[in-house]
Order: sequence, then C-alpha cells, then structure tokens
Amino acid sequence: MDIGYIIAGLAVGFIVGLTGIGGGSLMTPILLAFGISPAKAVGTDLLYAAITKAGGVFVHHRRGNIDWRITAWLSAGSVPAAALTLYGMHLLQPANAVLDGMIKHALGIALLLTALAIIFKGPIARFTKQHAGASSLLSPAGRNAATLITGVFLGVLVTLSSIGAGALGTVALFLLFPLLPASRLVGTEIAHAVPLTLVAGLGHSTLGHIDWMLLLNLIGGSLPGIYLGSHLTGRIPDQALRPIIAVMLATVGARLAF
Repeated sequence: MDIGYIIAGLAVGFIVGLTGIGGGSLMTPILLAFGISPAKAVGTDLLYAAITKAGGVFVHHRRGNIDWRITAWLSAGSVPAAALTLYGMHLLQPANAVLDGMIKHALGIALLLTALAIIFKGPIARFTKQHAGASSLLSPAGRNAATLITGVFLGVLVTLSSIGAGALGTVALFLLFPLLPASRLVGTEIAHAVPLTLVAGLGHSTLGHIDWMLLLNLIGGSLPGIYLGSHLTGRIPDQALRPIIAVMLATVGARLAF
C-alpha cells in the first residue's frame, strides 16, 4: 500500500463528500502530478469513479432522486459513444507519446469546461428556473434528442479524460430540465455516470491502462474521505472552496490544453 495514494484518495473523497464536485476533475490531475502516465491516470480514475459512485446510486434510488428515463436517454448516447471512442483507440493503436498527448489535450479542455461549470452552475440553475418556459418550446421528442446528443458528447469527453460526467452533466441537465428538483438532477447524473465510467474504465483496462494496485489504494482512502466530507456538509461553507477549486482546475487545464 502506498500512503501517498491513500492520502490523495482521502483528500479527494473528502472534497467530493463536502462539495459534490466530481472526483475525476480532482483525481486525474493529482495522478499526473504523481508521475502516472495520462493513459493510466484516466483509465484508473474511470474505474475508481464507477466504484465510488455505485453506492451513491443505491442511496439516491432509495430516496427517489433518480429519473431513470433521463438516465436511459443519456446512457443511450454516452455508452455507445464511449465504446466507439475506445474502439477507435484500439484500431488506431497510436504510439504511447501520441496517445498521452491526445489525452492531455482532452484533459485540459475538460478541466477548463469543468471550472466554468463549477463557477456558473449556481447562476445557470437560477436562470433556468426563472425562464423555465423557454425549455417548454422543445417537444418531448426534441428534448429526448438533445439529451441523447448530450450523452454522446459526455461519452467521448469522459472516455478521453475521465472528466465531465459530473459538473458538465449536471449543468446540461439544468438547461434541459429546469423544473426537475436539484436533488433529482444530482441523483440522475450519478446514475448516468456509473455505466458510462464502468464501460469506459473496462475498455481502458483492455488497452492496459489500469493500475490495479493504485486503484485499491485510492478506494481505500476515498471511502472514509467521502464519509467524513458528507457529515461536514453545511458546517464548512463550500461557497469559499468552489472558486478556489475552479481556479486550480482552470490553471491546470490551461497548462495541459495549451
């Protein structure tokens, strides 16, 4: 067991439990800082996300916080998109340096988008609630198509970077379903993230992009971290933490993307 990875899992789990900010946007840059290759960092983080979020699905389902119809439409776009992205990676078999460069670029873009989502999620949520009538211009079929397309975008981005299913997915759901309660939006996003990250993570494992011992270390630290953070929610103002985290993600994202 590597104490450094356990502490990283503990820290990320604590922040996720406290603020709800997606673990991938925090964990993958940390793994890069530890010297893990981009491909293995992304692949390992994807399975890490699938395992840690699976328990959240059970809890949210029992509380009635998941809209399974929306989850199905998102997954209908994201899971095939993830599988096709992985197939393309397998088919092209790029050199390690080329693949790492591609993943770094995708990771940088995903971090920048996630930073924006963290900063503007509150204002976007308030705006969509106030102008909910505008979304009614979409027919049910049009909304389903938009949800499917959103899933496709998330499927490609998450497979390449392990980031996006959380913050970006939630913002997209705010825009598409402004009348849905926030608790159901969060629960639905988590329910969608599990099959997406599981398929993407297992696909990366077939390409040799999983460090299994690293995965065990991260999980060993994150589970108590999530527990502690969840119990401190509301006691520590996350309004102060979110801008700091957003600036950190944007800084790292800009360095990776450009």
